[in-house]
Amino acid sequence: MKEFAGHSSALVADVDCTAAGKPLCDANGVKGFPTIKFGDPSALEDYKGAREFDGLQKFANENLKPMCSPASIELCDDDKKKEIEDLMEMSAEDLDAAIAEGDKKVEDAETHFKAEVEILQASYQKLMSDKDEAIESVKSSGLGLMKSVLAAKQKAGDEGKDEL
Repeated sequence: MKEFAGHSSALVADVDCTAAGKPLCDANGVKGFPTIKFGDPSALEDYKGAREFDGLQKFANENLKPMCSPASIELCDDDKKKEIEDLMEMSAEDLDAAIAEGDKKVEDAETHFKAEVEILQASYQKLMSDKDEAIESVKSSGLGLMKSVLAAKQKAGDEGKDEL
């Protein structure tokens, strides 16, 4: 935060999501701690990069700068300007509906992912249980005793040999 204090186009801040900052965190989808978000304040994205200072600083230097947006349309290329202009012509209700549709698709993807992870977890647990049972069965069938007998035979064989 000290590194970017007073920066004209980037705010680096710390929010306590368990106290007064909870509404802000809830509004921005913060579900775990620590969470790092970046981007346009009205459409923050999850940061998934390095967590040590050098990695964070490199990301900040490369990404936390004025970017194409409705507030800085002069930074946009022609295609992005056209896209923003088309969206600006939409009514607030139509934008809300399009956003809700996009949010629903994201939520559906998360729900599907979680359901599939649960299936994988159950499969993993079954495989672990089957493996443990198979190993225990082999061990209880005398594997340890066989290894002891083999070691004793090898040791007895070594004692009967003359060294040169």
